[in-house]
Amino acid sequence: MLSTVNGQRKEIGVDGNTPLLWVLREHLKMTGTKFGCGIASCGACTVHIDGQAVRSCAMPVSLVEGKAVTTIEGLSPDGKPSAAESLDRRAGAAMRLLPIGQIMQAAELLTHNKNPSRAEIVAHMDGNICRCGTYLKIISAIQRAAREG
Repeated sequence: MLSTVNGQRKEIGVDGNTPLLWVLREHLKMTGTKFGCGIASCGACTVHIDGQAVRSCAMPVSLVEGKAVTTIEGLSPDGKPSAAESLDRRAGAAMRLLPIGQIMQAAELLTHNKNPSRAEIVAHMDGNICRCGTYLKIISAIQRAAREG
């Protein structure tokens, strides 16, 4: 199977039913993407496939053949901070560090909507669980990141 991961073409020789999460972590040694629930309910394993946020723990690797996969490691390949990394810095003081899934979900939103409303942020981030429950801080951080670019 051939895919592009973080801008690099990768030949991945695993069973097509293997979850993308495990291919990334175990075979490609990209451990930034995290395991949470294993049933695509928490969002911890969020990556982008062709620019769309998806849960990699329930995504068979066969479904990404020929597609572009972006993990947290590839979010800003040019070395410049992305909007989501900027978001992480803004939220970091209050929350220690945003979970990777939250950053990946927010990155998708800020890529497609440079100035989301509060309601759009809430709707887009729905289903991405934060174990510390600081959703209001996450929303605020996304709003600041959108304003400050």
